[in-house]
Amino acid sequence: MSWIVDNLDLIGELALVHLRLAVPPIVLAFVLSVPIGWVAWRYEWSRGVLLSVIGLIYAIPSLPLFVALPAILGTSRRSELNVIIALTLYGIALMVRSVADGFGGVDRDIRQAATGVGYSGWGRFWQVDLPLAGPVLLAGLRVVAVSTVSLVTVGAVIGVQSLGSLFTDGFQRGIQAEIWAGIIATMLLAFAIDGLLVVAGRLAMPWTRAGAAASATRTDEREEATA
Repeated sequence: MSWIVDNLDLIGELALVHLRLAVPPIVLAFVLSVPIGWVAWRYEWSRGVLLSVIGLIYAIPSLPLFVALPAILGTSRRSELNVIIALTLYGIALMVRSVADGFGGVDRDIRQAATGVGYSGWGRFWQVDLPLAGPVLLAGLRVVAVSTVSLVTVGAVIGVQSLGSLFTDGFQRGIQAEIWAGIIATMLLAFAIDGLLVVAGRLAMPWTRAGAAASATRTDEREEATA
């Protein structure tokens, strides 16, 4: 415990570096996955192949990918860019299926009604399809966020600083408190980002709360009627 108290500055500094490595892949994975997932949903012939190929990316072990990327990109082995690109690929592998499922879950009658009242394809995407698919997209994004925060720690093995550096340094020096500090700080960071996404989702999609409240009311009414 005394090690943690004595090294709060170091833990805080590494937490900021960890955030710098985690946030860009989360944002990039979401932005890039929306059009890819939309194509997978829109063109049924492409869905099986597209989702299978992209899903395979997640099967690539993270450490070999971190080691291979510098040779492919021409970057230095300890460049943060390697970690950001690798984690963006993993995020896309997780997110694309959620996007395809989200668009696929939009009620066809609602989509047809929107077309009937004059929405163009582009307008329907932004004002009907995307908002209604939003809760599924948010659920997928939360998984991507937690996974990305966790995977950033692997970068410490190849020398990219993050909270994972507390694991590697703690193991090398035999300091248990340092290892636990890395684990707990990484978990807290993941919980914090997940919580922010939940709050952002509630602010961006207030209709989901109204729907949940209406559903709870109907459930209570059914239970009262059954009793």
